[in-house]
Amino acid sequence: MFATTGVLFFIWILSCTLLPLTMATFNFNLTVQNLLPDPETVAYQVQRSVNDSFFRRQMLSVHSKGQSNSCQTGNPIDDCWRCDSNWQANRQRLADCGIGFGRDAMGGKGGQIYVVTDSSDPDPVNPRPGTLRYAVVQDEPLWIVFAADMTIKLKYELMMNSYKTLDGRGANVHITGGGCITLQYISNVIIHNINIHHCVPTGHTNIRSSPTHVGYRGKSDGDGISIFSSRNIWIDHCSLSYCTDGLIDAIMGSTGITISNNYFSHHDEVMLLGHDDGFTPDSGMQVTIAFNLFGEKLVQRMPRCRRGYIHVVNNDFRSWEMYAIGGSGNPTINSQGNRYIAPGNPNAKEVTKRVDTNAGDWSEWNWRTEGDIMVNGAFFVPSGEGLSNMYVKASSLPPKSAALVDQLTLNAGVFGGSRETRQSSSYPGDETSSSSGSSGSDGGGDYFGMIFGGGGINNAPPPSLSAVNMVILTLFTVLILYTNNYDALLLTLSL
Repeated sequence: MFATTGVLFFIWILSCTLLPLTMATFNFNLTVQNLLPDPETVAYQVQRSVNDSFFRRQMLSVHSKGQSNSCQTGNPIDDCWRCDSNWQANRQRLADCGIGFGRDAMGGKGGQIYVVTDSSDPDPVNPRPGTLRYAVVQDEPLWIVFAADMTIKLKYELMMNSYKTLDGRGANVHITGGGCITLQYISNVIIHNINIHHCVPTGHTNIRSSPTHVGYRGKSDGDGISIFSSRNIWIDHCSLSYCTDGLIDAIMGSTGITISNNYFSHHDEVMLLGHDDGFTPDSGMQVTIAFNLFGEKLVQRMPRCRRGYIHVVNNDFRSWEMYAIGGSGNPTINSQGNRYIAPGNPNAKEVTKRVDTNAGDWSEWNWRTEGDIMVNGAFFVPSGEGLSNMYVKASSLPPKSAALVDQLTLNAGVFGGSRETRQSSSYPGDETSSSSGSSGSDGGGDYFGMIFGGGGINNAPPPSLSAVNMVILTLFTVLILYTNNYDALLLTLSL
């Protein structure tokens, strides 16, 4: 009785004293399954949003007697804000336009507009006001815009803080050089309409990540965007190419991510989702990949997945040399309404690749294809639930016209100018014209042409980390200590 009373007293002390400090100091990124939204529900909501956008587009065409409406494209993200002729005065509306797992990314919504006027990056420890680095490390929410066209050559990784939006609309903004963008232990970030390319490894220096914290950083990988143990992230309408490692990598328990309307080109290992096959927190990773155009000179990893649930919907895969979608560690791949155009190489027609895994081990993995368009001999090898009767009927339906994918990806990448111009190996401010890249191995309203299962739809947003979650974590840790279960404690702390 005394021991029980002591444990309860200790829990109370921790709750009253350590909890406020913990919440103020650390950004715990739990990817425990019961704290995450139901992935099938989120996937269905994405499908509904596209159907609704195309329905509105059809209705406008009918009421305008066949005249086209340049505003309504059928792309639910773009139609949400571009139909406002005065969007420049209401930039933060963009934060309400997200879809998929990253739909709750607030970015700098509600914060001040910060205008970047200085493209230099002279000091990673003491950035000067007016620079991008100064803006992204601040604690308060900021909606960051750019005063003019500019190329920002980073000296080192750009360490972002939570609740920030990089909004490149209205300017031709290029981010290149050391790093480039790192999101580590943060949440609620929107990156929109930015060219990100020619990123190279740098490091072994001190870098500021907040007004009160400067830390030593080892050598970076040279990713375009590196997401590390972060959540509620939305990357939209960016053009990414020519980086040393990945164009976008999300690892170490990151979740709540949408990657949409981007243009990828000239790269080997495009996108990595998941740290390691044995890293169990990545089982809670949830990523939506929608309306992207995978363009010329791509090799593999579009994406390469470890664990988690990856929804790949209405993308245009125009190029790969090895494979498009790969994975290991039993990820769930939900491929819907994409167009896959295989290369001429007869040995590279397969869309999918189970990396370093025997067929007997991956046969139960849930990889499914629904309404995808296969071109030039492309084929997708499903497994697990993808072979069940539930999906056989859906996959047997004739897909809608490929014009749907063309329409949804029409404006993929940064707005303005041709993709060839935006993605050439030279760029404004480039003095080397080098093109570094990674070297590695490895009818009736349903515009998806599929049948989707029924069931109630929960429109509530996914639960965010709150004081309740922290209390549960504290209680769980204390109980583990009381029972001397140190292995479970280590697992808890790793989450």
